[in-house]
Amino acid sequence: MSQPLIRLASVDSTQAFLKRHPELGFCGVIADTQTEGRGRQGHRWESAPGAGLWMSAALPPSSLAPGLVLQHAMRHVLAALGDGPLGLKWPNDLVAKTEAGLVKLGGIIGEVTNGRLILGLGLNLNQAPDLPDRAMPASHLKALGLDAPDPAALALDLLDRWQDLAAAPAPAFHWPAEGDALRWDQGQGVCLGWELDGRLKLATNEGVQRLSAGEVRGLRG
Repeated sequence: MSQPLIRLASVDSTQAFLKRHPELGFCGVIADTQTEGRGRQGHRWESAPGAGLWMSAALPPSSLAPGLVLQHAMRHVLAALGDGPLGLKWPNDLVAKTEAGLVKLGGIIGEVTNGRLILGLGLNLNQAPDLPDRAMPASHLKALGLDAPDPAALALDLLDRWQDLAAAPAPAFHWPAEGDALRWDQGQGVCLGWELDGRLKLATNEGVQRLSAGEVRGLRG
């Protein structure tokens, strides 16, 4: 059975809204605009009216390793958007390949609270903010020549897909791939692959390291 979807004109953030209302149980919420949207590592997520999909979903907790939950959720987002130059950037960003390099179109966060897994997704559909301080420039589906789906229809599709996070289709590509040279705020190295628990395996001057999402900032090629 499909979960209910709540639509709000404006909210501080869909993630905060669901956290404030545990009595809503398992459901989804989208907003036309957010005044305090947030992303990973404390970044603010721009949420202008009509620019994209701003949603959160309250789901049963997953049995997946914590590092895989968001990756699998984003793989379902990629599948819902269909064919195109879209892929998954570690740990859980939606990106696209362009002639100028990779650009970011969306990101996802998640937390378990009051017996619910709450996923929060921001996806640029029709426009993207200018974020000069980020490691990767932002873009949107229309800039890539792709059709931008109706936000509510996409949200309902994702609510259905996210019912089984364990079974997630593979992305068209993922970055970094094995052999890619990388830099991040705390160091540099070469990618040795993505671990089964969601960590990134790297060869560094200090030896082989397996890093989780919270241990890497500003990942770039």
